[in-house]
Amino acid sequence: MIQYKELKKNLKKDLSGFPEIKVSVVGDTATQFLATAIRGLGVERGLNINLFEAEYNQVDRQFLDPSSELYEFDADFIVVFQSTHKLGEHHSLLTTDQQAQLADERLSFVASVCENPALANKKIIYFNYPEIEDTVFGSYANKVVSSFTYQVRKLNYELMKLSQQYPNLFICDIAGLQNKFGRDFMFAPNVYVSTEMILSVDILPYVASRVLDIVCAIRGQFKKCLILDLDNTVWGGVIGDDGLEGIQLGHGLGIGKAFTEFQMWVKKLRQRGIIICVASKNNEETAKEPFEKHPDMVLKLDDIAVFQANWETKVDNIRTIQSILNIGFDSMVFLDDNPFERNIVRENIKGITVPELPEDPGEYLEYLYSLNLFETASYSNADKDRTKQYQVEAKRVSLSKTFTNEADFLKSLNMESTVSGFTKFNTPRVAQLSQRSNQFNLRTIRYTEADVTAMAEDSDVIDLSFTLEDKFGDNGLIAVIIMKKLDAETLFVDTWFMSCRVLKRGMENFTLNTMVERAKAAGFKKIVGEYLPTLKNKMVENHYTGLGFTKVEGADTARYELDVETYQPRECYIETLIEK
Repeated sequence: MIQYKELKKNLKKDLSGFPEIKVSVVGDTATQFLATAIRGLGVERGLNINLFEAEYNQVDRQFLDPSSELYEFDADFIVVFQSTHKLGEHHSLLTTDQQAQLADERLSFVASVCENPALANKKIIYFNYPEIEDTVFGSYANKVVSSFTYQVRKLNYELMKLSQQYPNLFICDIAGLQNKFGRDFMFAPNVYVSTEMILSVDILPYVASRVLDIVCAIRGQFKKCLILDLDNTVWGGVIGDDGLEGIQLGHGLGIGKAFTEFQMWVKKLRQRGIIICVASKNNEETAKEPFEKHPDMVLKLDDIAVFQANWETKVDNIRTIQSILNIGFDSMVFLDDNPFERNIVRENIKGITVPELPEDPGEYLEYLYSLNLFETASYSNADKDRTKQYQVEAKRVSLSKTFTNEADFLKSLNMESTVSGFTKFNTPRVAQLSQRSNQFNLRTIRYTEADVTAMAEDSDVIDLSFTLEDKFGDNGLIAVIIMKKLDAETLFVDTWFMSCRVLKRGMENFTLNTMVERAKAAGFKKIVGEYLPTLKNKMVENHYTGLGFTKVEGADTARYELDVETYQPRECYIETLIEK
């Protein structure tokens, strides 16, 4: 992890080319060093953080006073650090009956922040509470409701439940950091007594990293794919030399246990929705043998979305995987035990994350835990099917190579799309895709479930969602359109995003045909689209002109018009299965 002094130096760099985001930090202890660490780590993540830091111990005033600097600054993200130390001071001044209500009192305050209409569109990043064992009761504290230990543990548990209730609340797990690194690393008593600074200089980069992990995930910057080398990464030994019986795996004692537990972690990532792929220098048949035959393999072939085992370079195989998945290299993590292979991949594939795995496989997991590589801002049951969807996509790619004519290939897929408005069933998925879609996203506007529900009820909004199914399987909900009434004759395309999994199948044409049909039926004569560039959506820079829109000259942003009345439906080979 980068040290605090390096983060401080980052603030001297030219950040004019970085996107700016506004962040407020509000705390009940000294937060100057924390604020500096957050800004410095933002530079590492390619962000120019415009940060407001509230005065010391002004949490209540900043939130309860509508004229406070917090509201005036109007940040996108509000980081709240109410420390265990200050909570303990308050606890010590209460009666026993009042002590038993301490957690509920604090939870009530957090809920009031989340429910504040003035903060409805803000993301609240709230630090949980690392434990302080005051030994007033010793282990018996677990039986005493009024004990400080009981109240802190209750508070942390209930904060998790509260974050499920409020979509704008995100818990930054600094208690987990203390579990990992220890209290002596996290807290320096001699510094605290003279500065009121709770967090040690050593832990600050890790805390700032957790904050930025959440910020980036909310902004749609997160890891989607884990690519694995095999020999001495997934198992011990070399399958081509040692054979099936010679590789090291198993639940007993020895180094094989480390590889088996590593596979368990990867399995959980796959179950969560992370795409698992293989890039190995091996004969494919040999590389697949442990997945098919070894009794101690936790990972199976069904867990692998794309399996690349051959004698091409790792760089070439990763590029092939990327072409099939259609996601950015900055969404990928590559794990390989070989330092040479790691460096080659880093040097040749910009943006990919390549952790410097320890030499000892027994240390793989603890090291990877510390990196928090797969932070997310959303999760749904649909994520569990992602591996199967990409396995099917690999089959489509293979089939496409057998056709010389693209139209014949598309016809052979027997594609069908369900077109629907926003419903209580698809609203969570629409909101999630709004948060996650980056590349094929014309304006990159993020919406919550509450926002989606409100638009579904707005008569001035045409809301459309699209699924796509073909003979290989169901891709689920893959595109969303939100068109808003500008005037009696004009619709504005507020939102158009689509999964990159379905590119080059005519979905863009099908979507536009549907948009025009709906516009005509509602009596509109013109559709206006807008392209707002980001670091990730350059692929759709010419989207509107490619679909026949005319650029609007003199507009402040890149705007395009389409005449609904003269529009000719574009060619596509997708059948509307159901339209609601």
